[in-house]
This record gives sequence, C-alpha cells and structure tokens, in this order.
Amino acid sequence: MSESRRHRRGGRRRPAAETPGGTPERINRFLARCGLCSRREADRWILTGRVRINGAVVTTPGIRVGAGDRVEVDGRPVTPEPRHSYLAYHKPPGLLCARSDPRGRPLIYDRIEVAPNVQSVGRLDMESEGLLLLTSDGALARRLTSPASAIEREYRVRIAGHLSLVEIARLQQGGIEIGKGEVSLPWRLTVDAETGGHSWLTATLTRGRWREIRRTLAALGHPVRRLIRIRFGPIRLDDLPRGAIRPLNRGERRLLLRL
Repeated sequence: MSESRRHRRGGRRRPAAETPGGTPERINRFLARCGLCSRREADRWILTGRVRINGAVVTTPGIRVGAGDRVEVDGRPVTPEPRHSYLAYHKPPGLLCARSDPRGRPLIYDRIEVAPNVQSVGRLDMESEGLLLLTSDGALARRLTSPASAIEREYRVRIAGHLSLVEIARLQQGGIEIGKGEVSLPWRLTVDAETGGHSWLTATLTRGRWREIRRTLAALGHPVRRLIRIRFGPIRLDDLPRGAIRPLNRGERRLLLRL
C-alpha cells in the first residue's frame, strides 16, 4: 500500500521525519535516548500501547521517528537527553551487573542512581570488584566490548599458591583449556608479591569473556581469591572509593571515543 493511500485511509501522519543527524530513528532507540528505559523495555511499552506518535498509538517496535514528530508515553511528551552519560563506578564485590535478577540477588543498580538507559560496559562477575564503566551511548558500549576491538582490561588478582615459571609461560602464551570448548588468550602478566600460600598478580587481557581469569587460573590449580579490575582501556580506577561513582572528565571521554 502506498504512503498516500495510508494517509487517506487513516488520516494520520506516519512518523518519518528526520533526526538532527539526518536519518529517521527507531522508536525504541528514541525512548532509550530520552533516559526513560532500555530498548527492550521500550519494546514492551510499545506493545502494551503506552506510546503515541503524533497522537496515534504505536504498537510496532520497528517504527521510525524523527525530529518533527511528537512522542508521548502515558500521555506525557518526552524528548531525548541532550548528551550521553559516561561514568566510572567502583563496583564492590557481592553485586550483580544486571537490571533484574529472578533469584533476588543484590544489583549494582540498587546502589547507584542512573537513568534507565545507562548500562554497564561489559560486566564484572558477582564476586569481582573494581572499575566498571557505564554509559547511555549504546554504540560506544558495543564497540568497547567487541572482541574485534581488543580493548585492554587490567586486573589485580590474588590467587592460592605460587605460579611456577612454566605456568607463567603458559599464561603468557595462551591456549589453556578453560572449559566449554574454549582456550585462553595470551596474557600480559607480572607476579607482584608472594606471601604465605598466596600470590598477587597483575594481568592484562584484551577480551572480556565470561569469568576467563577465574577459569584459566582454576585450570592451573590456582583458584582466584580476589579479583579487582583497575583499568579498562585508557580509564583507570585510581583512588575512586569502593562504591563511589563519578562522571568521566572531558579528556577521558575523548580517549574512549577515539577507540
């Protein structure tokens, strides 16, 4: 059916105006940029009839909207936030990097106040701690977590026992079987201290695969006792207190956006 025939039958303007960037935008992405929700939650709102564009109820998540369209949620007009959020958070251990959990475990979002469209850049497992980046810039988050980008992540790791020279060489070379048909990538590794039955290491990886550090060291017989991320790309944890969150400064934002 042609655009003109749709207009004659329904008498309603289809949202197809262009954004300031010059292209129409999916309605779920628009709502996420407004800071109201994630894209997935926006889809649910649309399917339940909570969203209107130019006065018409929208029930198709794939519909596009632009700068000339009026968007409402529950009868209230909404507009995108003027710019993205870029944050650094010192995640304490014992928190899950998720918006919800069917098992009722504590979440990072129970401890920090951020807009619903602000999501973590990758994750730290529940027992791990340290630097966690958060942003509303979905394109940047995908780029930073893509394996093709090979962004460095640096960790301080406390393990049981002491690494032998052979084990250090194996970690640096990669190829250790870690389960699920996967093998480790090469690490950049230093042994910082050996005390009693434990050691402190600094490990740098270029991938954020699920529990890779814990799985790799467990495969060598050295369970991880503590895991702290101290750097993600050019952003460092430094002296940010545990549980604190701060906006990235202009220089840090520029470094991230150049990656």
